[in-house]
Amino acid sequence: MTDCGCDKAKAELEEYLHREVSDEDFADITDHLATCEDCTSEHLVGLVLTEKVRKACQEKAPDELRVAVLGRLSQLQP
Repeated sequence: MTDCGCDKAKAELEEYLHREVSDEDFADITDHLATCEDCTSEHLVGLVLTEKVRKACQEKAPDELRVAVLGRLSQLQP
């Protein structure tokens, strides 16, 4: 395991958050985050944003919105 540097850590942060990187890359980015305050801050923002989106996606759309969207989609289909 090695410190991958800021460029790689920031470029792969989204994939890292969702554990979509190789085990080796995950370990390298983890090592980097342990020592880099700037990247750790970005990681924290990513974690909070990911959690907010996850929670928001669990809520059911209001019935009026659902009816409006489905009605509009049916108008667009030939």
